[in-house]
Amino acid sequence: MSRPKAVVCLSGGMDSTVCAALAVRDYETYGLHFSYGQRTEARELTSARAVAKAVGLRDLLELKTDLFRRIGGSALTDSSIAVPQAGPESADETSQRTGSEVPVTYVPFRNAHFLSAAVSWAEVLGATTVFIGAVEQDSSGYPDCRPAYYEAFNQLIRIGTKEGEIAVVTPLIRLHKSEIVRLGVELGAPLHVSWSCYSGETEACGVCESCVLRLRAFAEAGATDPIPYVEQKRPV
Repeated sequence: MSRPKAVVCLSGGMDSTVCAALAVRDYETYGLHFSYGQRTEARELTSARAVAKAVGLRDLLELKTDLFRRIGGSALTDSSIAVPQAGPESADETSQRTGSEVPVTYVPFRNAHFLSAAVSWAEVLGATTVFIGAVEQDSSGYPDCRPAYYEAFNQLIRIGTKEGEIAVVTPLIRLHKSEIVRLGVELGAPLHVSWSCYSGETEACGVCESCVLRLRAFAEAGATDPIPYVEQKRPV
């Protein structure tokens, strides 16, 4: 029997890698990757391709836009804004960033663009599920990683698509990063080819918030992060 189809938004990061590994268990899965002028654009594309191959995606649609680079306003796409090092609160395992100040690494309304493309492709493929690895807990406080955001987006899909039957699912959204690492290990997700660093493309910097959150998650999960870091900067 044929399996239902799904589209997964695949950045090549740890969360989207685990999300892809989840999706392929039950769906004929198609990946969607955006290059949008981010600092680590080439490295993220390499990771997305490697993840797609490792988990067995049917296809990887690679899209490219300079919209976010031209708009600017984010340290990930605007070279005039430095990528900050993680503050003390990021190293605190009890830190909850979800409702605090939105950091300069937030890319304005980015996930809406990604999801719009994923839903458009899902309509053409006949897929009724779109996976995205959004995480609210232990995240950097991005407003487009909250459950309410996806509830609203699903209402938009119901109203604005031909059949109204496509749903965005966020299986990781309420998990802590350490739980995502454990799940990834359990699934055999190819975390060794994923990439999370905001600035490094050969070695992860180890000091941006994304690196610190990832390193802390692996440590709390009792696992070793398999990607290369700049050792002299790697936090304890």
